Amino acid sequence: MRILLVASSFNSLTQRVLVELRDRGHTVPVEVTPDGAAVREAVARHAPDLVVAPMLKAAVPRDVWTAHRCLIVHPGPVGDRGPSSLDHAVLDGAEEWGVTVLQADEEMDAGDVWASETFRVPEVGKSDLYRNELSDAAVAAVLLAVERVAAGATPRAQTGEIRARPALRQEERRISWGEDTTETVLRTLRAADSQPGVPDRLLDAEWFLHGGHAEDGLRGRPGTLLATRAGAVCRATVDGAVWIPELRARTGPGGPRACKLPATLALAGRLPELPELPAPVDPAPGRRTWSDIRYREQGPVGVLSFAFPGGAMSTDQCRRLLDAYETARGRPTSVLVLGGQRDFFSNGIHLNVIEAAADPAAESWANINAMNDLVEAVLTTTDRLVVSAIGGNAAAGGVMLALAADEVWCRSGSVLNPHYRRMGLYGSEYWTRTLPGKVGEALAARLTEEARPVSAAASLDMGLVDRVVDCGPGEFAAEITRLALHLASRGGLQPRIAAKKAEHERRESVAPLAAHREQELSRMRAIFEDPAASYHARRRAFVRKEAPERRSRTAQVRERADRPTVKQDLGQK
Repeated sequence: MRILLVASSFNSLTQRVLVELRDRGHTVPVEVTPDGAAVREAVARHAPDLVVAPMLKAAVPRDVWTAHRCLIVHPGPVGDRGPSSLDHAVLDGAEEWGVTVLQADEEMDAGDVWASETFRVPEVGKSDLYRNELSDAAVAAVLLAVERVAAGATPRAQTGEIRARPALRQEERRISWGEDTTETVLRTLRAADSQPGVPDRLLDAEWFLHGGHAEDGLRGRPGTLLATRAGAVCRATVDGAVWIPELRARTGPGGPRACKLPATLALAGRLPELPELPAPVDPAPGRRTWSDIRYREQGPVGVLSFAFPGGAMSTDQCRRLLDAYETARGRPTSVLVLGGQRDFFSNGIHLNVIEAAADPAAESWANINAMNDLVEAVLTTTDRLVVSAIGGNAAAGGVMLALAADEVWCRSGSVLNPHYRRMGLYGSEYWTRTLPGKVGEALAARLTEEARPVSAAASLDMGLVDRVVDCGPGEFAAEITRLALHLASRGGLQPRIAAKKAEHERRESVAPLAAHREQELSRMRAIFEDPAASYHARRRAFVRKEAPERRSRTAQVRERADRPTVKQDLGQK
């Protein structure tokens, strides 16, 4: 079937639906459309058998949905209506929620139902929930709806209770620090963690707060800042405290959108002297606290997990993770798991921090070198097996970080983007060695040139990953640990580690890692230091949520020259 996807952005759910439908043999063009008129043009251009809108803010025009079957994915159960559905679910503390595939109709979210699924709501942020439990349910519902359409079935009318709610206004999201409990503050923060953020006044300035994690061990006057940790600030509530990882300055009308940044970086110059508290190595049972990097051991298995907002890794975050990796490498384990958390694995360098820097080119250079240092440490670990465990999505340098391990495991709902092209970059993190090593030169060239997302199942088929773990997001950490323990207990582990060391030494004698790094970074530095390179405009548009500027023909020619190629100056031409 020819299925046209229309979406307001090429977001995680749009990508997930795209790859799942393509895996099942459908032809699936995608159109990112800002308004209804663009939807009309896209449908006329592609002449699809079916239109599916995984995430569309604009209404589908009447003349389109009367002439073509159009399915809308609504992030709420049957009967729920309104644009802030998932926000309400998190804010209200719902234990169960749903997703519904509706036929487009005159009234938003009121069309007949083709399929629906329900899911449990864990205590996580809205964006995490959207990318994971909701994404799993949405894909199941879309696939079922497509099957029903293909079989000639008819949808059912909405019956039962109808609950229509307007969009949540920013004033409704404000926190009353002198009255709200920790649980209320957490729900408020989680319901707006990625977008739009919670409006607040802090240190005589207006901000949007992004993300929230409970802290049971600190107390203070409600609303005051108590401590910092790894870029986050801890703020007192009436009965405890919360860690807030990121802030975004509130700018006036017409001004450029500010960058969402680690809280201490956003508050630089305003922040009073506060203690920098390390995360407790062994917190008391039941105590809630926050750390973006954690290490735990179970017998011969070490698990180094990390969770950076949005999957972005700044220079500082890369260096801290490298320090933690070196510490973990000093432990007496035979299998080291890197990752293993739900949600994002990594998306590579931190574009927000780079954009906010006084010298974005210099910060880009520092960040990519810090990423390379981390990847090199994984590649040169020869005394144990390293497993990358991808619980959510990964892209660009984050995929290449995962490929540095001996085995790559990912959850069945993961989507990988093993390329850099959409940001106008050549790429680094030793991709010219690891990606062809996993999938071969021809497929590596196609992946980087086409710049398309890849499902977990397709990644397994092409050899990009070694295992797909079929489980829910909440079960991933435990399942990864179980599988790693089984790997550590199998016979032949030590001979495999010895063979790994010998192969590393052989490859170093032929095409050393340093040569790959030098070649990749020379291309990256040229891009960073070229003010006309498309990377700078694309980064700015991505970070500030602006429409990218139309590039000149000269810029387009330069971009084509910077597109990745697998063959490079390492004696492989």
